[in-house]
Formats: sequence, structure tokens, C-alpha cells
Amino acid sequence: MSAFQIEGGHLLSGTIIPQGAKNEALQVICASLLTSEPVTISNIPHIRDVMNLIQLLKDIGVKVVEDEYSTYTFTADNLDLKYLESDEFVQKCAQLRGSVMMIGPLLARMGKAIISKPGGDKIGRRRLDTHFLGFERLGAQFNHVAERNVYEISASQLKGTYMLLDEASVTGTANIVMAAVLAKGTTTIYNAACEPYLQQLCKMLNKMGARISGIASNLLTIEGVEQLHGTTHRILPDMIEVGSFIGMAAMVGDGIRIKNVSIKDLGIIPDTFRRMGIKVKEEGDDLFIPRMRHYEIQSFIDGTILTLADAPWPGLTPDLLSVLITVATQARGSVLVHQKMFESRLFFVDKLIDMGAQIILCDPHRAVIVGHDRKLQLRGGRMSSPDIRAGIALLIAAMSAKGVSRIDNIEQIDRGYENIEGRLNALGAKIQRI
Repeated sequence: MSAFQIEGGHLLSGTIIPQGAKNEALQVICASLLTSEPVTISNIPHIRDVMNLIQLLKDIGVKVVEDEYSTYTFTADNLDLKYLESDEFVQKCAQLRGSVMMIGPLLARMGKAIISKPGGDKIGRRRLDTHFLGFERLGAQFNHVAERNVYEISASQLKGTYMLLDEASVTGTANIVMAAVLAKGTTTIYNAACEPYLQQLCKMLNKMGARISGIASNLLTIEGVEQLHGTTHRILPDMIEVGSFIGMAAMVGDGIRIKNVSIKDLGIIPDTFRRMGIKVKEEGDDLFIPRMRHYEIQSFIDGTILTLADAPWPGLTPDLLSVLITVATQARGSVLVHQKMFESRLFFVDKLIDMGAQIILCDPHRAVIVGHDRKLQLRGGRMSSPDIRAGIALLIAAMSAKGVSRIDNIEQIDRGYENIEGRLNALGAKIQRI
């Protein structure tokens, strides 16, 4: 297994370009299964999760051509149905969280899908009930085969219906939308997720011939069509990587420009960092973060301690809370972070505490961070990355720390960030892959 060795204390400066969005890529790549015609997708990030999904599509018979770097054409005109039912396919799905996004397209086009409980980050329970309840509402039947630990889902003809989702699940909404576009009749999804990446998926499907209205709201209406055709699509910049770079610039930056970020699709991310006292300047479609010798956390209007909590879009994404916690360790003031969605995502803070951060872990969902105001520098140490987002947060902490740090299990970071050490070293970091 690989590790990062980081020499802390070096200021970073220059320009960095965010990669394509991981979460959007997983959705739109799976959407190519809905048609037998070529679908060309650009700005695909070369990260472990996405490359593994592309390989999985190749395994089931999808023709994949890399037209140029980050641009691929997918043609799903001859799928291997036998392989889709094999134990080998099931085992590969179990190692990849994004594999769950294949269920909707396969069910819509092939009438059945067999898939294992997908893998991914170890950040607590991530249930699939929303996906299956939605498929059932569309007329599918599913069965859990315990001896193989797989889900068998089938439907001779999906039928449009009204449904109120039990939670605004992004992957659940995307999966149901991809199933509903080929269903007979009209499907109405209330309490739908409305993240920019889901909006992108819906726009792409409409270009393929789908009829989806209500995009960007939590009420989607899908009029089923008989078939979809090919299209071209460009993936948005990754908002989580943009947020990670803002946090990095605050901690160890000497003036960093984050280029071509699609500001209109960042939601409240820039303002959340501003509430942490960080200057985030918008220049065209770029963000510029000057050197922050000090930054002070704002309080609420009544003087009480600031609370940052994750919420469905347009609320604050849970994927940035790890970075915000790390940034808060060197701020002036205190903040309460409330992680509502996952019960294990805050457990990485013990590694920050070992580095000298002042953090009180109240329970699995809440932590209070007391900022050092840069009077006490974090110290280097050895740690392991438990998930993608904690991994990048620990990398930022290590770059700001005194001495040399080592981060093990960086395969987790590679799942979400493309060539991160090369891109940061170009700005002045000292990171070595060992």
C-alpha cells in the first residue's frame, strides 16, 4: 500500500484547476447504459472510483474509447447479460460505491439487474432503501439473495407513478430518474435531490430524448419515452475539490487562484468559508484566496457560537465538513460542527487532536473546534486516511504542520483526487508518494 510523506511548513502559491466532478461522473457514465448509441463525456476525472466504474462497464460489454485525455465515448450496444449475473461481476460491484448507479439504467433498458451491496467509504451506514422503494413504486420486484449477498431486481415494464421519497438522496434520485425515463407514463418524484450534479444528469438525459421537467427543484416530472439516443456532455468542476482548495489556501496559501470553478454551481460553499473569516474573492469564474495570516470565525448575530451543519442541497454538503474542521483548528474563535448524515465521519478528528488541535468530540455527530489562531502550530505525525474527504483534510493539516508527516492508506485519497501530490507540489508543497 502507498503512503504520502509530507514535509510541512511550506507556503503554496499559484494557480490550480479543479478536476471534473467525481459524483457527476459516476451518474452520467452510468446513464450511457440507457442507449445503444454513442455517448461522449468530457472532463472525466482520472481517479480510482471513476476508472474502476469505466472498467466495470467494459467488463459488461460497453465499448469505451478514450478520444482524448478526460474525454471518453461509451457505446452500450451489446451488453453481456450472462456476465451481469456472474459472481465475478457481483464481487467487483461490492468494491465500488458507484456501481449502485447501474441499477436504474439496467432495470429500465434490460428489465433486470443483479447487484451487490456496493463498497465505498467507511463513514457509517449508507442505506439503499430510497433506491429500492422508488423502483418498487415503478413496478419492479426485488429480492435479496442472502447466500450470494446480492439484490435481484426485475420488471417486465416499468410504469410511471407518483412518489414521495423518504429522503432527498442524491444517488437514490438519480437512480430512480434513470429508471423512470424509459417507463410507461408519467413519473412524479417529490422530495427529490436537486444538487447541480443531478441537474446535469437531467439535462444530459433531456439531450438524449428524455422529457424531464422541474430540474433544479425538489419536484421532478418525467414523461416516459420509448428510447433514448446518443449525446455529448461536459462534466462540471468538482465543487468538493474547489472547497478543499479554499481550505488549503487558508491554511498554507500565499495567494492561490482556483481557476474555472463554475461559481454559480458552488451554492453556499464560498460563503461558508467566508463565515470562517476567509477572504474568497470572485474574479470572473475564478476564486482567489489571498494569504490569510489570521482569520476569525464569525458568531451568530446574537453572539452565540457559530454552528456549521450539513444539509441536502442547497445546504452545506457533508463532504466538506472534514476540511472545515481542519481549517477551524488555526482560526481565531470556536465553531460547532454538526455532521448529521453519517455517524462515523467525525472519528478522524482524533488524528487532528494527536497533531495538537483543540477539538472536543461531543458524540459521533458533533465536534467543537477551538481555534489556535496560528499561535500553536500543528505537529507532524503518522496517520491513516479513513475515507476520501478525511484524507484530503489530513493532507491539508500535514502541509501546515511542523515537521514531517506520513499518511497511510492514500488509496482512499486517490479515489477522489487526481494526481493530488503532483498538482500541489507544483504550487510549492513537499509531498512524496512512497
